[in-house]
Formats: sequence, structure tokens, C-alpha cells
Amino acid sequence: MKWLEKYKVQVPILEKESDYPNWAISMTTTLLNHTGTWRIFRPIYLNKIPPCNNECPTNEKIQSYMDLVKQDKLLEAYKLILEDNPFPSITGRVCYHPCETECNRKDYDESIGIHCVERFIGDWGLKKVPFAKPATKRKVSIAIIGSGPAGMASAYYLALNGFNVTIFEKKAKLGGMLRYGIPAYRLPKKVLDNEFKKLITLGVKFRTSSLVGKDITLDNLRKNFDFVIIGHGAHKNRPMVIPNEEASGVFSGLDFLSQINSGKRPKIGKKVAIIGGGNTAIDAARSCLRLGSIPTILYRRTRAEMPAVSDEIDAAEAEGIKIEFLVAPVKITVTKKGKLTGIELIKMKLGRPDASGRRRPVPVEKSNFTLKFDSIISAIGEQVDLSILSADITKTEWGVKADFIGRTNIQNIFAIGDCVTGPKTVVEAFGAGKRTALQIMGNADKIQHKVERPVQYSELNLDYFEHTQKVPPPQMPVAVRKKNFKEVHTGYSNVNAKNESERCFSCGVCNKCDNCFVVCPDLSVLKDTGEYEFDYDYCKGCGVCAHECPRYAITMIEESKAEVE
Repeated sequence: MKWLEKYKVQVPILEKESDYPNWAISMTTTLLNHTGTWRIFRPIYLNKIPPCNNECPTNEKIQSYMDLVKQDKLLEAYKLILEDNPFPSITGRVCYHPCETECNRKDYDESIGIHCVERFIGDWGLKKVPFAKPATKRKVSIAIIGSGPAGMASAYYLALNGFNVTIFEKKAKLGGMLRYGIPAYRLPKKVLDNEFKKLITLGVKFRTSSLVGKDITLDNLRKNFDFVIIGHGAHKNRPMVIPNEEASGVFSGLDFLSQINSGKRPKIGKKVAIIGGGNTAIDAARSCLRLGSIPTILYRRTRAEMPAVSDEIDAAEAEGIKIEFLVAPVKITVTKKGKLTGIELIKMKLGRPDASGRRRPVPVEKSNFTLKFDSIISAIGEQVDLSILSADITKTEWGVKADFIGRTNIQNIFAIGDCVTGPKTVVEAFGAGKRTALQIMGNADKIQHKVERPVQYSELNLDYFEHTQKVPPPQMPVAVRKKNFKEVHTGYSNVNAKNESERCFSCGVCNKCDNCFVVCPDLSVLKDTGEYEFDYDYCKGCGVCAHECPRYAITMIEESKAEVE
């Protein structure tokens, strides 16, 4: 022993590692000191729900397929989408993309062009991936009334899982509103037909030109099939209830679009008024323009209250379509011989919100005026045809009464889509069809619901992201597109889709960026298996990993509340 003169302390001389006790110090390693015993908080990898996934009516795993596209794993991305949405080439074109409205990236620069990437994947899959074959056939038969989006989605998942599915469609061709209600410049019929080939390959049977209630009754379907799914949509035009609306030259919005989509060219004259502010009104106006007419949209509220998809309104205005706000029709003006001359309107002002949450339009006294038009198209909403329904099915103001998974008051009778909710959107109909299929298949536990609190923008660590602008969707020049019905948006390239997917924050989901592995001061983040793990023997719970995680995929919890491993 030697004396340490300065401190008058006697210390041993430790010349080799074996001289040391099991303390925090070692000549070669610190593994003897389990610093995890200091911990009062522990980090855990806990993937959370991104707002885009949460908002999608079909519950697509958007973050996941964005990550796959970024890695050039297009086949995996396509198969992943099909788990929740069998027809991405359709929704990539016509979905109102609520996922983008909720995208956290919008608060940083611009939201991700999710629907553009989805369309790219869908189109790629149609060209590159063989259609799925059905599972082993089951001895269960299902009748679906209507071949629109709700019926299509149910048919796909049921047939894929071996059920015997027959679709009854009143029109000569399949597709419902997808074929007859959406113009070709938004949804080319070739795309629709190619998507329908998936159902044909799965063995779905089709009975076209079969009007339930006339050619076959609902009671007959109930007797001959194990399950019946009612999905005939909302195809009746809501009347304006004004004088002379039955005059020649007055069209309903759906009838007008149906004629165009059937290859006809309605005689509408030069100046056309379109009454309404929804998607049907916008589609009718843009179609009129392509027929060589001058359309004017007349809407009783302001632009902020228009129920049409904002992108479609923007496109209509870009094409030069005029919209007159805060006006409502009073009567159709006609000559003594009944020939249409125009429409009498009254100015409106906005009052208090109504049941829809929008401010109620209130007439302004003595503000009537008249505009001259050659034709008028009424597009103020659609209704459900209740005539095909049995008296014992409970109905609502809109149509059939059914719960979230489509169950009606009668066992084994389901109702889905617009005939339940009133006019909604294609993607919402797909979601309804999928939920009912899962219920019939006995997989109700797989039906997903929105969470109250998806990952918030404020929970992300933005220090690790650079500002980049959205890749604009390629489209035809306005001067060219308004002269024909060719598709306006020409679609992302592979490079476009990959660049856009790389903008994704991957909110709440680990995408193996290695930040936690690099910044851990105790080297307690392991990735020997390819997945990250915490070595809790040495993790002190400092929280650096959670703080530096860009995506909020690591959560700190109290040690006393952690499960014992």
C-alpha cells in the first residue's frame, strides 16, 4: 500500500482487471454495471395511427405503402392497398382524398399527393400483376343489388374468400354511378372495365338489365340466396319544386351525365344553367363546356359552402366556367307555347347554420331577376328509390336503416352505400362494402374504426425534415382539355411517385431511420435481428431516443407501469 499524500487516503494499487471489484469501472468493459436499474422511465417502440390512415374511409395503410413505394417495392405496395381497397385505379382518380386534408405535412409545406401515388400504384398493378384467384369455394350464396362502388367492393372480398356472388344490375352495363355518373375526363371507362375484370376472374356472376322490383323481387332473392346485400345507390334526382321544371329543355343532372356517358350528345343549346353546388353540378358544367356550350353554375350559398370537391371546383374555374353565388331558382320561364326562355332567380344571403352545419341561405326580398338560357340542368341532390324494398325493411329519411356494418332489421339482409347514407362518395361506398363483406365472412374483428387522436403535427421532430414542394399532378393544358372528354390528369411517373412518397413524414410509425441507434448514449438500442430492440439492462431511461425520433414512434412510460419482461 502507498499513501496518497495530498488526501491522506490509503488506496490499493490495482494492477490487473481481476483486482477490480464489480463496480461501474472496468479496464475493458462496462457490461458489469447494469445501469438500467437507475431507470424511472423506459422507452418502448409503439407505432401509432397516422392521420391519413385514420381518415381513409377504407382504412388503407397509406403510410405503409408510401414507405414501400419509396423503396421501389411496388408489388408489395399494390398488394397492401388491395387488402383494404380492391380498386385503387378508381379511387386514385375520383376519391375526394380526405387523407390529404388531414396530412400533417400540410402544416409544414404541402400535404402529400396521396391520391396521385395511389393512382400510380393502381395503374401499375393493373398492367403488371395477375388478377387474384378465389379461395376454396364455399356453399354460401350472396345476391348483391347494384354494381356500383359499394356492391363492387363487397363482391370482391366475398368472392376472393370463396363465396358464390351474383350481382343484379338494372342497367345494361356494370358500374352504376362510376359508369353513368362520372365523366370520362375524370374516370375513363377503360379503367373501370379493367378493374371489373378482377370480379370476373374471381367468378362473380352478373345479371345485367335486371331491375329488382320488376324483373325480380327482393322476396325472391331472399328465398334463393343465403344473404342479400342492398346497394342500389341514390339515382333519383331531387326535384327543384318550382313552376315549369318539367318543361322541355330542363334536364336532371344524373340523366344528363348518363346520356353523355352512354355515348349520346344531348341537345342543350349554347347557354346552359346548372343549378346546384355539388359534384354532379360541377361534372355537368364541365361536360357542357366540352359539348361546346357556355355553362353557368347557379348556387344559393357561397364557394365556402359548396359540397363539391374543392379540386373539382378549382378545375371548373380554371376552365373558365362562371359560378354565380347566392342565387336560388324561383321558376323556369317559358313562352306561351311552353318553350324554355330562361330562369327567374332571387338573391340570397347567409343566415344561421342549418342541420348540415352550413349557413342557411335566406331570400332577399324584392331581389328577383331573370337570366336567359337555352337549357337548364338541375343538380341539387339525389334520392334513394324505395320502391324495390319490402315493407318489412325499416327505412329512414334517406333510405334503408342499417348500422355501421350494414345490418338491417332483417337477419341476413344487409344494406350499404348511398341507399343507406344518402349521396356520399365512391370511397365511402367502397368502405361500406368492405365492412359488410368482413361481417359476412365472420371477420368483424378486422373492421377498423377511427381513433380519437391520431399522431399530431406538434408531436413530430421536424429538425430532421427538409421543406419540399408537392410534385404537381401532370395534366393536359386547359386550352386542350376543355375541347374533349379525354382524361385531364395524365398520372405520376415512377420517378414522380417515388419523389412524392419520400416527402411522407411516416407519422407515428418507425421506418428504421437509425436515429435512436445513433444517439443512444448507453448503446442500449440493438438491431441485431433487423428490428430495433431496447436492452433494458443498460437503458437509463434518459429519453434521448424518444426526443430525437422524427416520427413519434418511441414512447416513454413510467417504469412502474411497464410490463415485466
